Amino acid sequence: MTARPPAGLPGLDPAWSRNVESLDADRMVRRWHLLDTDPVTDPAEVQGIMLCVHGNPTWSYLWRRFLSARRPGWRVIAVDQLGMGYSDQPTGSLDRPRTLAHRIDDLTRLTDTLCIGADSSTPVVAVGHDWGGIVASGWALRHRERGGHLAGLVLANTSVHHDFEGGLPLALRVARWGPLNAATCVTTPLFVRAATALSRPPLPREVRDAFAAPYPDAASRSFVGQFVADIPAEPQHPTRATFDQIATALTEVGSARIPALLLRGPADPVFSEMHLRDLRRRLPHAQVHRYEGAGHLVTEDAPRTAADTWNWIAEVVQPSLRGEAPDEVHQPADDSTAPAWSALLDRVRDTPDDLAVAEVRSGRRVSFVELEQEIANLSAGLLRHGVTAGDRVALLVPPGIDLTVILYACWRIGGVVVVADAGLGARGMGRALRGTGPDHVIAIAKGLLAVRALRVPGRRILVHRAESPLLARALGAETTLDTVRALGRGGAPAPQPPVDAECAILFTSGSTGPAKGVVYRSDQIKAQAGHTRGLYGLSDEDRFVAAFAPFALYGPAMGVGSVVPDMDVTAPATLTATGLADAVLAAEATTVFASPASLRNVVATSAELDDEHQAALGRIRVAMSAGAPIPLALLHNLTAVLPAATLHTPYGMTECLPVSDVVLEELEAAGTGNGVCVGRPWAGVEVLIAPLPSTPEHPDGTTVEDGELTAEPDVTGEIVVSAEHVKNHYDQLWATQSASTRDGNGAHGPRHRTGDVGHFDGQGRLWVEGRRAHVVHTAVGPLTPVALELRIQRLPAVRDAAVVGVGPIGTQAVVVVLQLEDDVANSHVGRLAADWLTAAVRAAAADVEPRLSPPGGPGIAAVLWAERFPVDIRHQSKVDRSKLARWASRILAGQRVGHP
Repeated sequence: MTARPPAGLPGLDPAWSRNVESLDADRMVRRWHLLDTDPVTDPAEVQGIMLCVHGNPTWSYLWRRFLSARRPGWRVIAVDQLGMGYSDQPTGSLDRPRTLAHRIDDLTRLTDTLCIGADSSTPVVAVGHDWGGIVASGWALRHRERGGHLAGLVLANTSVHHDFEGGLPLALRVARWGPLNAATCVTTPLFVRAATALSRPPLPREVRDAFAAPYPDAASRSFVGQFVADIPAEPQHPTRATFDQIATALTEVGSARIPALLLRGPADPVFSEMHLRDLRRRLPHAQVHRYEGAGHLVTEDAPRTAADTWNWIAEVVQPSLRGEAPDEVHQPADDSTAPAWSALLDRVRDTPDDLAVAEVRSGRRVSFVELEQEIANLSAGLLRHGVTAGDRVALLVPPGIDLTVILYACWRIGGVVVVADAGLGARGMGRALRGTGPDHVIAIAKGLLAVRALRVPGRRILVHRAESPLLARALGAETTLDTVRALGRGGAPAPQPPVDAECAILFTSGSTGPAKGVVYRSDQIKAQAGHTRGLYGLSDEDRFVAAFAPFALYGPAMGVGSVVPDMDVTAPATLTATGLADAVLAAEATTVFASPASLRNVVATSAELDDEHQAALGRIRVAMSAGAPIPLALLHNLTAVLPAATLHTPYGMTECLPVSDVVLEELEAAGTGNGVCVGRPWAGVEVLIAPLPSTPEHPDGTTVEDGELTAEPDVTGEIVVSAEHVKNHYDQLWATQSASTRDGNGAHGPRHRTGDVGHFDGQGRLWVEGRRAHVVHTAVGPLTPVALELRIQRLPAVRDAAVVGVGPIGTQAVVVVLQLEDDVANSHVGRLAADWLTAAVRAAAADVEPRLSPPGGPGIAAVLWAERFPVDIRHQSKVDRSKLARWASRILAGQRVGHP
């Protein structure tokens, strides 16, 4: 085996490569190869050391980005384990299989040689991947026991325990067997090549070849086979004792609250969600980041892992080294000890017989006192069934009485409800539920079938309107909701959990990437409900139609009766004008909350209304719609259907709702502008703008920072909000959470970067110009899409418009994609818009954005058309401009593609 890697490997600086001689576990001198950023630096000048350990069959090349991104004052050492990469193969007079215990001892002796052992006070962050994570954990524990300064532990797709079903994949179990071990790991490069073949997107060939470079023949792969054979599947395996000792000791590290970061690629066929949950149980304080779409080689599939890890060291490890307590993310909304459901209890005391929840489809209705009794019984039953405070409980139940009772019963006992609504789609819902790792699942029959197909963990409870133990068992449920409810009748009331306990994980719509889990605490839910009630002047006399699934759950928290209309909650456009009127009649409702897609269909079907239903809709005094920009024309049309209603379009997001609000009259007064006017920030909400830089990147490729936060008018930038009801954190997305709160605390709590861009006008009104991810970065600076789209949508032939960027960031071409009226679409051949339409679009765009006009500006590069736009599943209103941009890019490259 050669002593150094060949020249020219992508991303590998030859200056890092060095050889070091050190004793191994058998006290024999071995030559190690390692990558080292600062081999000659005076140790006194080093603030800290990152020690990186690869798994099997990779080598130190895995950590090249971690070396490149290192922080000033930090030294990075990435080792090739003995027998791996370009280090010696430990053969000789004491030739024997290399076990986990040997590898930990080998590494300990090497670090002693490098003067970062027990006699060194230099802080060390140990980093490991795959089975190298176990070696790194074992070394870290020994280093700490010997008096070394363990500053942190970073584990990427690894495990220290696999004694559960599916804990060790069949392929690995088989590959441990002698003949197959030799055939797959040694005599052929199958195992070596398979390690990089699973990456998505596929790694470049030169990178795959770089990973395989140390293993060109059977002799160089002999320890690859040994590494696999050393996996302890059986209790009697020689390595089992070491493996179990590390697992036990790692729990002690968790108790000591040593900083830890878990990097996770969920598409890993080797280490499953169960492995991650086990690590989280042992290291409950650890930060976690899940890189959706990434697989086993998470540091390759998600290159940002390097930068994220260094940010974690700066934000968590270094303050810990200075003796500083971590920043407290949560700030209690108020000093009250009243729970999130206190408004429900007030109604039980004052007006117990008033309607709490009604369902149009089933005709069921419950009063506040009946609802409270149902919640009390079920909460006591859930406790007896084994649901405890802090347990995550996934709910797959349609909006209505059952869901309301279950949710508030879980809150009553301190459970954390996971609400992954069907609006995420089957794939998105499965990803969300698996990621949260629920301890329990409460679902209707269809939901239980779904969680089985989606491989969602958790004990199952069937929600069925009749006692059905046989059906429950057939669906994999332990019991039914009726049985659990019966367990609780007459039982002791559940103890009230702390008001600042985590209580809910809600999910974003996923319109700009995988849906994110948003964690709320009880007092934040209470603040959110209070703001919503106050914003719309809701009183005990009001009842609202919850035509938007998440809001069906807020009625009891606001102390307001609610009714669920007869519609498919996964398809907002199924709400008809008659269906809305039926809901109003069922509850004598005064208020409506619906998505733009729902209201569009209400307007479209309003001609079907009879006199009774028209009169019912005429009694609505407040109508709210959010989730996507709402055309002014739609609001005008809605006034004919809801003639007495004040039409509100609140602005907010899953992470903070409401932020601001505006009514139709103010929208008309504001007129046209750069974006959509969403009104003034609501009382108790601070909104500032982080100005966008003129170019997103420096010449060296590093990101240009935003400007200082401001409330000055006519400054476009990312919208940053502060409120007592801002989310607590993102679930298992540490880096995303860190980036979203990097502006610190504001006037009303932690600041949150919304991902939206906008500006204030001279009257203090906020205008939203689009998503930051959808900003087009042209040669003349950033262009936001919404104002251009709204102007183009006014053209007679155009039904909808989307503005996207094609090409490299900083020189993107502006492309407009249209949906056309049917008669115009039928006259088109191909995907390019007709010349007359293209000219009209360019003229309309120049009216809004003079910088687009040639010769000074780039102009509109192309105008395309599509039969439909890709939209989010939940709202069916948010256009996925990123997907449209990729589609447009392929069209302009001459590729034959179908619908976007």
